[in-house]
Amino acid sequence: MSTIQRLRELRDGFERPFWVANVSELFERLSYYAAFASLARYLNESLGFPTQQASSLTGLFGGLVWFLAAFGGAVADRLGFRRALSLAYLILSCSYFLLGSIGSTWMAPLRDLIPMGGLVAVLLMLPALGIALVKPAVVGTTARASKENVRSIGYSIYYTLVNIGGAAGPYAASYVHRHMSVENVFRVAAVSVFVMFFAVLILFKEPRKEGDAPPPTLAQTGKNFLTVLSNPRFMLFLLIFTGYWVVYWQEFITLPLYVVKYIDPKADTELLLVTGPLAVICLTVLISLATRKIASVKAVTLGTLMSSLAWIVLIFMPTVTGVIITLVCVALGEIVQSPRYYEYISRLAPPGQQGTYMGFAFLPIGLGSLIGGWFGGKLMHHFGEVAHRPTGMLWTITGVGVLTALLLWAYDRMLPAKPLPTLPVDQN
Repeated sequence: MSTIQRLRELRDGFERPFWVANVSELFERLSYYAAFASLARYLNESLGFPTQQASSLTGLFGGLVWFLAAFGGAVADRLGFRRALSLAYLILSCSYFLLGSIGSTWMAPLRDLIPMGGLVAVLLMLPALGIALVKPAVVGTTARASKENVRSIGYSIYYTLVNIGGAAGPYAASYVHRHMSVENVFRVAAVSVFVMFFAVLILFKEPRKEGDAPPPTLAQTGKNFLTVLSNPRFMLFLLIFTGYWVVYWQEFITLPLYVVKYIDPKADTELLLVTGPLAVICLTVLISLATRKIASVKAVTLGTLMSSLAWIVLIFMPTVTGVIITLVCVALGEIVQSPRYYEYISRLAPPGQQGTYMGFAFLPIGLGSLIGGWFGGKLMHHFGEVAHRPTGMLWTITGVGVLTALLLWAYDRMLPAKPLPTLPVDQN
């Protein structure tokens, strides 16, 4: 096929909803990672939360999104993608604005009525409601609004835009924090998704295809959830892999606080967090080709070990350069394991039910953030504020990751892959 024919195929292969949904996802990721990059320091430095509580709340923000993802798909299918996306962006714009306004005078009556910790916890839960609708709606639109011959390219475009948003978010947070204030990071995030609310209303048309399967009901999704939970081997794998995410999320939860407290108080931590997404954008294809012949579980184990050992760099090089090298090494581990993890889950799932099981593959990400926030805060308090040996935190984080890799190795040796049980079919 000639280059001109290929370009024509790409031009005609995607309907307008594909581009609207995927561009909106870029701005959603920009907003999310801008808020995430600034959140720990905002809670600790601006709102006065102790290190341990600030870390736990930051972990809460990152964790709930992935728990709700398993149910967001069913809700998005029922609402329709246009309504789901517009509702999601409206929820997100209000949530981010309120987060950035917690210290404002107009919120004083609410702060007097509700304890500060409870108020912040509630506001941190709200974005999860929106993001849980965005992801399945965008992925579903990508499937419906792209022709079969270009669909794989469509998912590549989606993945690329997600990573561009992940890199642009911390960069935007850095700029706003330096030139305005950290509170305005959340307001800029709110404006970004609010613009997407209008973009969806004006430009997005519900994609429909003949032969689409009826969406699962929430009741059926709940039954599927219980069926997955009742499979001990699958749940054991998810539980072990949670250790990877406990380690990984420390770059957003505790690393910004660690850097300004123990390395350089003037460091631009938001800008440093651009490092990982940039590495993913630049190196994913190359590393995927280099590791394609490694078995999926072995690749997951290797990636886990790489991301875990990365923290040793910061122990022996406690500088901003050391932070950058650590983040690059963490990203390399992510690139090695991430696509192979989802490949492994999809191979375990019964035929025709990969989507349901893939939804529950997000659980370790959420659980890792929730545990990682509490765990990282405990480590910072003990090793940094009590024992005055902050590198003890990094050694412990590394140890958790290495233990996770060993458990994955043992799991692969002792429990060879077998098909998972078939889920019940909804007859309604």
